[in-house]
Amino acid sequence: MINKFNVRVYGIFIQSKFVLLVKENYNEFEFTKFPGGGLEFGEGLADGLRREIMEELNLEIEIIEHFYTTDFFQQSHFFKNEQVISVYYLIKIIDCPQKSSFPIESIQNPNHKLTFFWQKIEDLKNEILTFPIDKHVGKMIM
Repeated sequence: MINKFNVRVYGIFIQSKFVLLVKENYNEFEFTKFPGGGLEFGEGLADGLRREIMEELNLEIEIIEHFYTTDFFQQSHFFKNEQVISVYYLIKIIDCPQKSSFPIESIQNPNHKLTFFWQKIEDLKNEILTFPIDKHVGKMIM
């Protein structure tokens, strides 16, 4: 039974016909998504996204505009009692590293590894992204 909301916030960073994605390995489950993550209590959406990008990439962002908020029911893949609500923003990374410096790895702990990479938008196929909401947003970007 669904009895909790799980609010997620993600950044869509597009540069020269490429979009930044992250391949994440969490407790031996591998998935690909947009950069970002879970909102914490007492945190606004914009602040949550800034915190997530800072934690994962150690980079500051500028939020350009709201892109999409989930408008359909989605059960969490990880917690079956949670409904996921995801909010996506178009962002700009301040002082973004050169494309040649990607992929960038970020190891949060031994069970949590992230690899950030550029994906050519014209080659952004539905099967590249793991979760249904990200797949929906991926179609909107193409």
